[in-house]
Amino acid sequence: MNAVTKKIILSGMRPTGRLHLGHLAGALNNWVRFQDEYECFFMIADWHALMSEYEKPSDIRKNSLEIVKDWVSCGIDADRSVIFVQSMVPEHLELAMVFSVLTPLGWLERCTTYKEQLREIKGRMLATYGFLGYPVLQAADIALYNADMVPVGVDQLPHLELAREIIRRFHGLYKSRIFTEPEPMLSKTSRLIGLDNRKMSKSYGNFISLSDSRETVRKKVHSMYTDPKRTRADVPGRVKGNPVFIYHDLFNPDTDEVEDLKKRYRAGKVGDVEVKEKLTTALNNFLDPIRRKRAALSEEDAQRIIKEGAGRAREAAGRTMAKVKKCLHQI
Repeated sequence: MNAVTKKIILSGMRPTGRLHLGHLAGALNNWVRFQDEYECFFMIADWHALMSEYEKPSDIRKNSLEIVKDWVSCGIDADRSVIFVQSMVPEHLELAMVFSVLTPLGWLERCTTYKEQLREIKGRMLATYGFLGYPVLQAADIALYNADMVPVGVDQLPHLELAREIIRRFHGLYKSRIFTEPEPMLSKTSRLIGLDNRKMSKSYGNFISLSDSRETVRKKVHSMYTDPKRTRADVPGRVKGNPVFIYHDLFNPDTDEVEDLKKRYRAGKVGDVEVKEKLTTALNNFLDPIRRKRAALSEEDAQRIIKEGAGRAREAAGRTMAKVKKCLHQI
């Protein structure tokens, strides 16, 4: 009897800075679980990072190695999943070139994410050919491994649908079904709010990194936004929507302690300092195992992991590109 073939998942992150608790809550915890059920390709998307960081690319390589350490420390197993750097697999750019020549310009210009980022990202010139074509490279990333499922948030659904349209256009033009049309795997985890009650963003610096020290965590927690109307500890406070309690619910395993803090907070019988100090303890206890695993990983370990991962990724990517070139009568 043949073994049951696992469905394929592809997901990735851009190496534009240190990973934080938002990445863990929103993606990495899910990725760890996926390894039991799917064949997983986890990509460090350095070409995608270059599209916005092209004026200062020097940190991309360093960030890529740091991401590997974070992933492995959080439970991504390099033996069970393919961990690779996008630029180490040249087939990504080959397939992106093929897709670019058959993707109508209007499909890209109507992309709402492109328009939003042009408005919101300041201090960088992003009105470039590469940035406009970002979704084409993204489609190539997915199609190259014939990913069945792609973990995405609701805001990323238009990009995935564009990838599906590009794949369908390829199939229609060349009368050959090479690629799987990927399905979205919507994240069940809400985005983690920033420490200052704004959207969590690297540009705001309102996050706790997975690699932060115990003292850094303590300082960041004690600077957290709480209930602005609560001027003293004896004033009843608001728990719902309060970032401190959102973090308690996610990262403090002592549910009795959390419920007691909420009860006293609502009644004006506990101060913010105690609530934050107990959150500090919970977060540091949560991060300690990740810190220990991370400390045990050297730069050489990270380089070995991505080198081996690139080899495995190229095997799969090469098979796909051979079929593409045959369709295009190049071989």
